[in-house]
Amino acid sequence: MAVPLLDIKRQHQPIIEDLRSVFNRALESSRFIKGPEMEQLEKEFAEYCGTERALGCASGTDALILALMAVGVKPGNFVLTTPFTFFASAGAIVRAGATPLFLDILPDTFNIDPELLSGWLTDNCAVTDRGVVIRNNGTRIGAVMPVHLFGQLADMDRIISICKDWHIPVVEDACQAVGAKWSNKRTGSLGTAGCFSFFPSKNLGALGDGGMVTTNLPEIAERIVSLREHGGRGYIHEEVGFNSRLDAIQAGFLRIKLAHLESWHKGRRKNARFYDRAFKSLGQVTTPVIREEAWSIYNQYTIKVPDRDGLLNYLRERGIGCAVYYPLPLHLQKCFECLGYGEGDFPVSEAVSKEVISIPVFGELTEEELVEVFETIKAFYAEKG
Repeated sequence: MAVPLLDIKRQHQPIIEDLRSVFNRALESSRFIKGPEMEQLEKEFAEYCGTERALGCASGTDALILALMAVGVKPGNFVLTTPFTFFASAGAIVRAGATPLFLDILPDTFNIDPELLSGWLTDNCAVTDRGVVIRNNGTRIGAVMPVHLFGQLADMDRIISICKDWHIPVVEDACQAVGAKWSNKRTGSLGTAGCFSFFPSKNLGALGDGGMVTTNLPEIAERIVSLREHGGRGYIHEEVGFNSRLDAIQAGFLRIKLAHLESWHKGRRKNARFYDRAFKSLGQVTTPVIREEAWSIYNQYTIKVPDRDGLLNYLRERGIGCAVYYPLPLHLQKCFECLGYGEGDFPVSEAVSKEVISIPVFGELTEEELVEVFETIKAFYAEKG
């Protein structure tokens, strides 16, 4: 039995008429950019996340760039983040004019190691009238950007505590974690700003690109409103910004889907529990480790296995959807050679990138499909002996 890694059609089928109605509303209103649909989505999304404001934009990548600039990241600053993530996390830092400064991850949750963050700041930085700077060269630390990978939040209690002591803003890269919680607080409400992607494959996906920034600080919200509109209001511009607006049709789609998001999370979490139980009998597989404080939405169900590439090929040959997120850490990517990192600098990220594989977990999977995925992985290791 072939099993897809993701089948968005199954998610859309029960709500297809509601989605089609969005086109009619947009045609009748002739408000295709922003307008009432986006304003209502922003209100509903802020309420869902537990924040004062939510600001729509053109993509998750733009959300990261806008948030970094809004919290005060300047050209030439450093932003601390992890090398084990999707390219956009570091790419957005560069596009904001800053430089990514990587710290390694925890081997179990794959999220940034907060003790490395604390130690690095203590060993290398000082607080000055310009903010936090690196002692040996005076370069300013503009922000810390934890990535909530695969749907589980990083240790936000520890990260927020560290950054509060150093007076460094925290930009949550929540592009894979919409609706996930830490100590019962939703992502996007914990840091200075939170960033979300509505790429179609996300748990809350548009039918195209889209993004959102959340914040509790009025000054951050107002800066983003300006930045996403070419850096001004009307025809008066205070700075050079972006054309990064969420169109009304995508906002309408997202409003409909947001109403179903919690039930979709339940489906993913149920499927994750199936795998957790099933793989206990298969010693070669390390299932996701979810912290006690965390409530994961399983944007991916990512396991660690021996002979990862062998299993990857075996599953693909049998029609079982799978993918590797991510096969090469960012510090080893050619485009970041200029940062001066090399192999061995982040050993946990490098080791994990050779061991991880993600398998189907979307909420509409049948029990027969879940069993098929498990049995196929079991068969691979049985054949290896």
